[in-house]
Amino acid sequence: MTAPASFGPREFQLVLLRRMADHQPGLVEDARHELSASLAEMREANRRWQAMVRAPGGRGTLRRYRSVLGEPASSVRRTIGDLECDALQWPVPLWPDLRFEVMVAPGGAVWNEWLVRAPGAPVPELRTVEDLRPWSGTVDEVARAFAPARPMEGGAPARWALAITGPGTGEPYVAEFTWGLFQRLLPG
Repeated sequence: MTAPASFGPREFQLVLLRRMADHQPGLVEDARHELSASLAEMREANRRWQAMVRAPGGRGTLRRYRSVLGEPASSVRRTIGDLECDALQWPVPLWPDLRFEVMVAPGGAVWNEWLVRAPGAPVPELRTVEDLRPWSGTVDEVARAFAPARPMEGGAPARWALAITGPGTGEPYVAEFTWGLFQRLLPG
């Protein structure tokens, strides 16, 4: 069973934007216009995505991504601790320097799904908390720039948070992410 022809990469990007709208409505509005999509289309794409996710006997997570996004543009074997997994990546036209990555365990279980920097794309310079602007970096980039960052539980599905410390100031902050992309910085 495949996704209806009317649900493809464009609609998937609307799903990503729908969750980001909670924190960055202005950026989401601009991106939605770039996709020539109405607010109703964004809501409908999210409704249909949620129906696919929750469908009893529906296709598994990886099959769902393949049916919506097609075959991944790249697949890389990674070792995380003692475990090997495959990192599958698809381009995301709204963010040409990013890829949507799905980490797949042996046996096909999906471990993680988020936006990451595309191979060879310029990595933003994140030296101070002032450099953290919405959509400026990924979880991995912020964690490296503000090491040692401490992972925290996100407030909803597709959300992550990192406890970080401002370089030179020692001020604690919480960096919040949606689908792996930085959204906002809160006092810690």
